[in-house]
Amino acid sequence: MGERFAMRRLRHLIWMMIAAVGLMLSAPHSYAQQPDADQPGLLADDSFELDPEFRKQVVFYRTTEPPGTIIISTAERHLYLIQPGGRAIRYGIGVGRDGFQWQGLLNITNKKEWPDWTPPPEMIARQPYLPRFMAGGPGNPLGARAMYLGTTVYRIHGTNRPDTIGTKVSSGCFRLVNADVSDLYERVPVGTKVVVRQKPEL
Repeated sequence: MGERFAMRRLRHLIWMMIAAVGLMLSAPHSYAQQPDADQPGLLADDSFELDPEFRKQVVFYRTTEPPGTIIISTAERHLYLIQPGGRAIRYGIGVGRDGFQWQGLLNITNKKEWPDWTPPPEMIARQPYLPRFMAGGPGNPLGARAMYLGTTVYRIHGTNRPDTIGTKVSSGCFRLVNADVSDLYERVPVGTKVVVRQKPEL
């Protein structure tokens, strides 16, 4: 009787250990499914090739917005700079994660080259390992240029993670590869109208 009880207890302990190991192995896997898009200090891999869909190109685009307007489609992961003649320059972008996407009408209120980065308190609360301040430079997550939207904390900016273009990664900002954000920066002045849509225009 005593041996049978001991064997039952041993089997129970073994199953508990197997379950614990399973939990330990599943945690890193689930974390790997959501890679951290903010990696301060990482230098951008300039050899990374974007998917053709997210490379800068001129496309036909029908809209009632005047040339010079920026239209962002978070669903498509595209930013359009409207041109005359029913065309637009289309850039691939990274957009906000689920729960961090938004829509609205704003203007570019400021522009900066190699901007400094001061993560807002709410981002620090979610990612406490982030620096409280980081000077502009190649390892800065804001990348080579930033265009600030209204009085919000949101920006159109570069990135040191070109592999995140075409994905849902940010806390609400819109990121482009550094070459593309530098190109856009030269084309648009402060005051440019920015339309953010979650669904494509019909």
